[in-house]
Amino acid sequence: MATDRRSPPVDDTEELATTIGLYVLGEISLGKAAERTGVTRWEMEEILSEAGVEVRLGPQSMEDLQDEVDTALDIE
Repeated sequence: MATDRRSPPVDDTEELATTIGLYVLGEISLGKAAERTGVTRWEMEEILSEAGVEVRLGPQSMEDLQDEVDTALDIE
């Protein structure tokens, strides 16, 4: 029996648009974008791809790396 583990869709369109904008500008990482919108990293990657945004894989700076580490440490 398969279980659907996907998070509910993002409800706040304005927050999603802001998050996508911040991601495009390089202000936040993929993990931080997912955290802001309440979806998984993989769902955020799909959302960005569907919006025509090129997904950057891996941290682009030391700050991005630290954000990724902080996000990972917060996962329980």
